Amino acid sequence: MGEDVGKIWLDQKVYFESGETKNYQFRQEALKKLENAILKYELRLYDALYKDLHKSKQEAFLTEIMIVLQEIKYHRKNLKHWMKRTRIPVPYYFVGTRCEVMAEPYGLSLIIAPWNYPIQLLLAPLIGAISAGNCAVLKPSPYVPNVSEVLTLMIREVFEDRYIAVVEGGRDINTLLLKQRWDYIFFTGSPTLGRVVMQSAAENVTPLTLELGGKSPCIVDSTADIKIAAKRIAWGKFLNSGQTCVAPDYLLVHESVKDELIFYIKVYIAEFYGSNPQLSEFYGRIVNDKAFKRLDDLLKDVKILHGGCRVEADLYIEPTLVDVEDVSTCRLMEEEIFGPILPIISFKDISDVCQFVSSREKPLALYCFSDKQIFRTILDNTSSGAALLNDVVLHVGNGLLPFGGVGNSGFGNYHGKDSYIAFIHLKSILYSPKWYSNVFRFPPYKWFKLVKTLFS
Repeated sequence: MGEDVGKIWLDQKVYFESGETKNYQFRQEALKKLENAILKYELRLYDALYKDLHKSKQEAFLTEIMIVLQEIKYHRKNLKHWMKRTRIPVPYYFVGTRCEVMAEPYGLSLIIAPWNYPIQLLLAPLIGAISAGNCAVLKPSPYVPNVSEVLTLMIREVFEDRYIAVVEGGRDINTLLLKQRWDYIFFTGSPTLGRVVMQSAAENVTPLTLELGGKSPCIVDSTADIKIAAKRIAWGKFLNSGQTCVAPDYLLVHESVKDELIFYIKVYIAEFYGSNPQLSEFYGRIVNDKAFKRLDDLLKDVKILHGGCRVEADLYIEPTLVDVEDVSTCRLMEEEIFGPILPIISFKDISDVCQFVSSREKPLALYCFSDKQIFRTILDNTSSGAALLNDVVLHVGNGLLPFGGVGNSGFGNYHGKDSYIAFIHLKSILYSPKWYSNVFRFPPYKWFKLVKTLFS
């Protein structure tokens, strides 16, 4: 496999240097081919998602297929405009020159995707790579083997390896891939693996985007509409069985509305998934035994307010609410949960909430159910990749919003035009005519006193 990785890299390098991928019409045709392939393989992708994650067709379309198709349409519509060179104004002391910015593709890009949204999080970055004129190697997650198999068949049917290639395998393959000298790396996954990728990129000074996770807080103040908050929190938290990087990871709820919020979250869990979520076609499963055992262990010695049922043979964990009385001793608060377990913490004053959130690693998202004034206070006193008022997760569906983390939750944005920008280098260009003469710059600097007077 190491030889195959090396050959793919070399073939792509030769192909990129031919200049074919930079052509506007070529990029448009490649995007159209990808769109047609997704539509052709759509039913097989639904089937694979259900086998790997028990993800319903409806959820798969809304959170995977629809987002990717809309991204392709947006890129195809705007690509010609994005590719145009941008004229930049010149200062008066440069009058006579002309400046512009040119969008230049990086070249060979590596895209490593996770398993929780294996279609969206592999293909959305690919759209950016194609639009920007790059070649790409795709590395799907081995934890969703059925999806990985279908995606591999789809990509290989549409594209030559010298342009877009798929490499399957585990961490040993990741290691082989990261040994190559890429021009750009796009990684989505955990902060732990993100650090490994970043270290590898640093060896070759390779630019990269890291889309990581973290413990995204959800704050519910006494001013919130509790029924609306409960419904949206229950949806966002238990979507994909809690295996969503921007899912509310824990609740900070004002003590005066805590009992009411818990009551209505229970109501909406039942409304969404029935009295027994294990029988619901719309409730997912944990990805594998290892992930199940980790979550099962986290539920030991906690105060369960709702749910808690686990069936290892079915990789099923019921939507579970946990009361946290002591944050310092609760293991659920140590790292991202990435499962259908929602710790609930009481608070009395919003200033305590801001201090608590700011004292922890910066999250990928922050959610707040309150009035606008309280939300502004939280925005001014915390840092997060995104922030939503009176909703959760929804920002991912707006392809015009930049999506990305900050600090431990990653860096770099994508979606919409930001996906294109992620995979390009903005090259500054200056045209200086032969007749242009800026006498101030040449030795022996006879005009220095005048220049210093003018620019001091």
